[in-house]
Amino acid sequence: MILRPVGFVRSSVQEPFLVSDRDGISMREGPDASRDHVRSVKEAVSEIVIDENRIALLDGIEEYSHVTVLYWGHKVPEESRSVDRVHPMGRTDIPKTGIFSTCSPARPNPVLATVVALHARRGNVLEVTGLDAVDGSPVIDIKPYVLAQYPKGGVRIPAWMEGLMNEVGERRA
Repeated sequence: MILRPVGFVRSSVQEPFLVSDRDGISMREGPDASRDHVRSVKEAVSEIVIDENRIALLDGIEEYSHVTVLYWGHKVPEESRSVDRVHPMGRTDIPKTGIFSTCSPARPNPVLATVVALHARRGNVLEVTGLDAVDGSPVIDIKPYVLAQYPKGGVRIPAWMEGLMNEVGERRA
């Protein structure tokens, strides 16, 4: 399998919020870090810079309010890619769970995805908010966020995830 980036991220985020190693993940900052991080990411303006020779890929994108960005977690160390289970968000008060049951960046292949608000397009640059990628992250793909393609009801998440979302001010729709 060969992945070729189509662009990169320009962001004020210089280092990952979660630090991962063989033993799992931990937060880089203090006790309110997750709430503060989510708030700052939601408000911060980032740019997605698409390669000039791929600019045609963006035709029509400005008609959408939101897009899904797939990017490579280039600052996830190789040794953390073998982690199977973690305490979500590095919270030891939450039992360890399998990586595929979390949104942890410590993954076998650090392919990360985020839905962002699209504010503007300037040539090959998209101005967005809500992007939690580190500056310089390679962008693998962008897809329009089409609400009809996602379930409206019957979505179930574990109690610990519901608790984390409530703590950071994210409410279920």
